[in-house]
Amino acid sequence: MTPHGTRAGEDAEDLDVEEVLALVKNSNDSHPPAPAAHGETDRTRTPNRPDTRHRATPWPEARAHAERAARNTIRAARRAPVSVPLSAALGLTLAAPLDALTDLPSFDTSAMDGWAVAGPAPWAVRDEGVLAGHAAPEALTDGEAVRIATGARIPPDTTAVLRSEHGRTDDKGRLHATREVVPGQDIRPRGQECRDGDQLLPVGTLVTPAVLGLAAAAGYDTVTAVPLPRVAVLVLGDELLTEGRPHDGLIRDALGPMLPPWLRALGAEVTAVRRIRDDADALHEAIATADADVVVTTGGTAAGPVDHVHPTLRRIGAELLVDGVKVRPGHPMLLARVTETQHLVGLPGNPLAAVSGLLTLAEPLLRTLAARPAPEPYTLPLRDAVQGHPYDTRLVPVVLRGDEAAPLHYNGPAMLRGIAAADALAVVPPGGIRPGQEAELLDLPWASGGIGVCFT
Repeated sequence: MTPHGTRAGEDAEDLDVEEVLALVKNSNDSHPPAPAAHGETDRTRTPNRPDTRHRATPWPEARAHAERAARNTIRAARRAPVSVPLSAALGLTLAAPLDALTDLPSFDTSAMDGWAVAGPAPWAVRDEGVLAGHAAPEALTDGEAVRIATGARIPPDTTAVLRSEHGRTDDKGRLHATREVVPGQDIRPRGQECRDGDQLLPVGTLVTPAVLGLAAAAGYDTVTAVPLPRVAVLVLGDELLTEGRPHDGLIRDALGPMLPPWLRALGAEVTAVRRIRDDADALHEAIATADADVVVTTGGTAAGPVDHVHPTLRRIGAELLVDGVKVRPGHPMLLARVTETQHLVGLPGNPLAAVSGLLTLAEPLLRTLAARPAPEPYTLPLRDAVQGHPYDTRLVPVVLRGDEAAPLHYNGPAMLRGIAAADALAVVPPGGIRPGQEAELLDLPWASGGIGVCFT
């Protein structure tokens, strides 16, 4: 017998994260790769050369660039799976098959409280009972019965388990059945769920609470999984308050409370949340010293007097992979390669625009780094018309109502009222959508079940 809880780790000895990712079903695999973004070449990089041909990247291409950037990082870093205790594995992706370490159940057990009986009725009832967790009971002979609890071992030579509500005793203490007794009834036979060595779950399975339960039942103490990408969040701005009501030109920081749990839902381990004033040197120090796979910044991505993200990226020699996206809200978002193994996602400062950046750039980047499968795309008809931008994609909060989606108001770049009530974001192409027309939907974590898995 393989030692307790180790077989999956042995199967994955030579499997790195890139190979795990290749095994994960990805709905984007059948799509042709997006063309390289400006500044993104195979091996030659000119990080400090101004790009006079700059143009915003179309929204679908921006998502593809983010996914490809993650794949390149995995390849460059040669990231290895890790052995993780079950208590810390929630939300990770299995990097080795979960194989049964024993038969389940590992012995014949009673499915109900009642009596284990042998042969035809009536039965003489033994004085002692059989409880779960106790040693193997003595065998029964025909005409014998013994009280048994759910989960207890079945005595040898038992014919069936008679439920408590289906038996009665006469004045001589003999047990009779009030219903027909079928041989084998209410007995869970050894190996009913699986046999030793059966594959229970394949590589690429997301570890949910149910997966943790199955792993524990199968005898595992640890699982082999893909480590979560580490993310540092930098919240930029002199105007942000961390408590109390807005006053005197100052506003509450909405992104500091919102981003960390959202990033966790996207498959990240948030290692730091720092607030940085509108100071170029402070931003440079924060990015240069960030010990994370991905740095996420808020605000400062445009060209205003205190927008320091672009100058800082040039200063550290970062390569811009996406510099602006044809999407509303969120047009000035960006993705940069800081090193071969570190990226920066620059989110706009307006709250809904930042959400747009999360789902456009951070989601495919983090999901791929965590070796999670891409969500299956789906569409629903919109109940109402949605005005489109002349050239850009729009992301509009919607609620799901049966077989259609209803667009929500309060969907301006600085507004969170709509997204707080939403189930998804509708992808509205340039020109808009008519009532009843199908739109692609992007589920939000709390609507797709992610909140239970990853908002920890």
